[in-house]
Amino acid sequence: MKRRRLYAGSLTVALVLINACGSGGSSDKSQDTNPVATATLAVTSNQLETHIKYLASDELGGRGPGTRGEELTLSYLTEQYSSLGLRPGNPDGTYVQAVPLEGLTVTNSPSLELKSNREGFELRYGDDFVGWTLRRQERVSVEEAEMLFVGYGIVAPEYDWDDYKDVDVVGKVIVMLVGDPPLPDTTLFGGHAMTYYGRWTYKYEIAAEKGAAGAIIIHKTEAAGYPWEVVTNSWSGEQFDIQRGENGVRRCAVEGWIRQSTAEQVFGHAGMELDDGYARALSADFEPVALGLTAAVSIETAFRTIRSYNVIALLEGNDPELKSEYILYTAHWDHLGKGHPADGDSIYNGARDNASGVAATLEIARAFVDNRDRLRRSILFLNTTAEESGLLGSYHYAENPLYPLEKTVALVNIDGLNIWGRTKDVVVVGYGFSELDDYLAKATESQNRYLRPDAEPQKGYYYRSDHFPFAKKGVPALDADSGVEFRSKPQGWGTNVRRSYTSERYHKPSDEFDGSWDLSGAIEDLEAFFRVGMMVATTDRMPRWSDGSEFKLIREQSLRGTP
Repeated sequence: MKRRRLYAGSLTVALVLINACGSGGSSDKSQDTNPVATATLAVTSNQLETHIKYLASDELGGRGPGTRGEELTLSYLTEQYSSLGLRPGNPDGTYVQAVPLEGLTVTNSPSLELKSNREGFELRYGDDFVGWTLRRQERVSVEEAEMLFVGYGIVAPEYDWDDYKDVDVVGKVIVMLVGDPPLPDTTLFGGHAMTYYGRWTYKYEIAAEKGAAGAIIIHKTEAAGYPWEVVTNSWSGEQFDIQRGENGVRRCAVEGWIRQSTAEQVFGHAGMELDDGYARALSADFEPVALGLTAAVSIETAFRTIRSYNVIALLEGNDPELKSEYILYTAHWDHLGKGHPADGDSIYNGARDNASGVAATLEIARAFVDNRDRLRRSILFLNTTAEESGLLGSYHYAENPLYPLEKTVALVNIDGLNIWGRTKDVVVVGYGFSELDDYLAKATESQNRYLRPDAEPQKGYYYRSDHFPFAKKGVPALDADSGVEFRSKPQGWGTNVRRSYTSERYHKPSDEFDGSWDLSGAIEDLEAFFRVGMMVATTDRMPRWSDGSEFKLIREQSLRGTP
């Protein structure tokens, strides 16, 4: 249908949802027999702003798990979902799912002391090095442990790649590079796109599995996707982990990052060039390199056990059979709470990241309520905790689902809305991974918009938000991002404003609501995300992973009920 003119202040869209025939990319037309459905979505900038302003207000203190800000956030979300007429999503009759967490705060400023045969030197906490422990102990120490450079720290049998070889790293401090090796052979590690092997979470996991005493990643802005300040802001405050047995001893005693310029000096003290280390690490024949240094660090920790919460709400479908299948919308409610002050401000409000995404789930929920009579499948809204600490809330749900994951037919994740205006495109992180891209393409047709792959797949954004734990379990997941080709703006403007946000506001106290935001593009995105869910909710067919996806076999096994 003809697209209505959009206004920054409000948008009311009457939309015709296209027959799901062909929307999943299948040639099997017999399964796609839904009649054409109509639906109405009405949302204004004022509605979004109201949610964002409150969730990102100083009153909520940065929405840290286990704080008064969490209590206020949970209260607000449950009140909103209840007022919309959504049922409690937990079968126990509540709107929440408990997520047991351990919070650990470094109480000293631990320097990393390095020694060689020639001299000793110190890496200063915050400036050169950030370190912590997730062991539930008041004090952990590493004393004069041998340091090894292990390249990218990857063990990937399917690629015949092992950066550790047979070298024993038990009790040692290992140093590794961030990301995947950028190889010219596109058959390895996803080509230019990062795999899970490139994520910092994986690197700490494999280091612990190998028995290392310490695991340190060399930060590089281009590869990590954020500047050093994000490292210091994100990892210097309270860190959270899922409650584990054995007092967390399955983690390395010390985990941390060092600045790239500092790493160059460290390698220099070892008589090496960091650039030479990068070059060596590009070969599958790489073997760990002894740096000729020892490391010592002592970390003092205050720890607490808390019960944080995911928020979940349910809108039940109408089909007697299909209502037991679910479309899931996710957005994390948490942010960093209070931390290192910048310009006198210590509250990390997280307005775009991710008060805006939570606001989006509330308004999409309102749209589904307005069209509830058309739903065949059910809709779930999940606002997760502790995403900023490693997707912990979504991992907990994926391991302890309230509704069977094999019955969860699709997931749409929202992590940061477009705050800069209307775009001609929609960026899809993980473009081509599943048939949900086809649904999104149909959803944007009447907007005269097109889909664009993520321009920086090497930064691994697909592995950095709440959809990923579900994808690992086989649930087809869509992670769409703001477009970059803005209407009435010069070429490259969108890329520049996104980069400016990352360098100046991302994970900083300056991520606050700004009255100059233009949410007209966000509203168009919400319309598209709503349409995707509406199409999936009204067709017989389940979306599928694409051929070649690493998650396709997992899904097929899940649907068959085989491990």
